[in-house]
Parts: sequence; structure tokens; C-alpha cells
Amino acid sequence: MTSFILKRLASGIAVLLTVSALTFFLLYFSSGNIARNIVGDQASPEQVAAKEVELGLDQPLIFRYFSWLGSAVQGDLGTSWFTSEPVTQALSSRVPVTMVMVFTAMLIIAIVAALIGVAAAVRRGWIDRLVQVAAVVGDAIPGFVIGILLVTLFAIQLGFFPATSTISPGAGATAWLISLTLPVAALVLNGVTGGAQQIRSAVIKQLERDYVRTLRSRGISESEILFKHVLRSAAPAGLTVLSLQLIGMLGGVVIIESIFALPGLGPLAVLSTTQGDLPVVMGVVIYTVVVVIVVNLVVDLLNGWLNPKVRVS
Repeated sequence: MTSFILKRLASGIAVLLTVSALTFFLLYFSSGNIARNIVGDQASPEQVAAKEVELGLDQPLIFRYFSWLGSAVQGDLGTSWFTSEPVTQALSSRVPVTMVMVFTAMLIIAIVAALIGVAAAVRRGWIDRLVQVAAVVGDAIPGFVIGILLVTLFAIQLGFFPATSTISPGAGATAWLISLTLPVAALVLNGVTGGAQQIRSAVIKQLERDYVRTLRSRGISESEILFKHVLRSAAPAGLTVLSLQLIGMLGGVVIIESIFALPGLGPLAVLSTTQGDLPVVMGVVIYTVVVVIVVNLVVDLLNGWLNPKVRVS
């Protein structure tokens, strides 16, 4: 198991380095004249040149990347070129909002999708047909449309929740609960049907395997077959689907946060990318990639624990 974990960590570090390098170089070639954007159109060429020297833009690109990488390894992600705020400080107030919203939604999706998916696979009939129809409808409706509908109904029409976030520095649990209820609901409604459909398919596939027929021929009860054998065998497929949903959710949450005016990573990523604020964009990318690597590692460990063949492969 130790070699299995070390291999996964090594591949995660390789992915992190690759993504950071690609993001750094692509931003350099697409962000235009950053120094001019910062000092303004009225600045003289000398002022622009001085700003370029201050930001290190006069250095070779490869040198700038490795300089940034060396600082990042030590926990220093630099400072924003436009606000002079340390990147780690800018992220520290926004990461909790995004992560609490995403992981809460993912936990609810995992529980509800597992219950519905298993019920559809075992009971079949109208529950199965309803899950399949709901999965098609869920895939056809984007998350931001669901978010807008929730705001219109529960915030504007009924007034149960505020239309925009009430989270501020030092906000209590009540403010978090009020602000995150509708965004989490939008993410759950958008993801639970697809998850249930995938789990249903994984469970049905296991129920049709020969070993299930053998267990039944030996007189083993259906509940024991389901909970002791089928769910354990179907779990890796379900975990993989849920992890892919979580990773996709990290991208889609940008729109949801904008709709509900949440102070998360999404609006910060959009603003800094538009401005060409490279240190902030790199910070957002690194945080996001680290979350993805950790999620994949946890899923790989769970799959390896459930199915020893995964560790060997």
C-alpha cells in the first residue's frame, strides 16, 4: 500500500508541475502589456518600463517561472499586481466559501444518489424509469439555470433567502447557512440525477454477474448479497463517477458563485484572469489542482481498499 500511495503522490506532483508551467506560460502570451494596464494609459514609457522592472517582467520568462516556483514551494505565492495583497491572504478568505459549498453539495449528492441509484437498480419498475428520465432532464438543464430559478422563486418571489450572499469576514454559522443553502441546492439538483443514474448502472451490472447467481443458488439472502457483495463491487465505479462530478463542480461553481454574489474563488478567478493578474491566477490554479489531486488520491485509496487488484495495476 505504501508504494501505491507513493506512486499516486509522485503522479500528483508531476500533474501539479505540468499544470503550473502551462498556466504560467499561457498567461504570459495572452495577457498583453500588463505594466501598461497597471499604470494606466496616461503613463509615460519610462513609468511603464519602471513597473516592468518592479514586477520582474524584464527577466527571461523561464527565469521568472522558476523564481515563482521556488517561492511557491516555500509557501509564498507572491502578491497581486493590482491590489498588492498577498495571494495567500486573498485566497484564505475565499477558499473556505468555495470548499464548504462544494463538499457539502458533494456529500448530499453522494448520499441521495446512492440511495436512489440502489433503489432503482434493485426495485426497477417506476423508480428505475423515473431515475432515467430525471437523469436526462438533469443533464439537459445547466446548473446556472437552476440557480437562477431558485433565486427567482425562493429569494425574489417568496423572500425565504437573500438574493445575494450575507457572508462577510467573521460571519457566523447562521450567515453561512443562509448564504449557502440555495447555491448548494443548485449544485445538488444539477448533479444528483446523473450520479444516481451511474450508480444504478454499476449496481445492475453487478447484479447480472455470475457470482450473484451462484450466491443465490446457495440460498444466501438478497439483502446479504446486496450489502456484502454487490455494493462493495459496485463502489469503485460509483466513487469514480462522484469524484469526476466533484472535479466538474469546481469549474461550474464559478457561475454559481457569480449568480449568488458569493465571495469565493470563482469571482476572484474571473477578475484576475481578465486583468492578467498572474500571481493571483496561479494561486487559484494551484489551490484547485491540489484539491483535485487530493480527491483523486482519496478515491484511489478507497478503490484500492475495496479492490486489491487496483493496487496491483
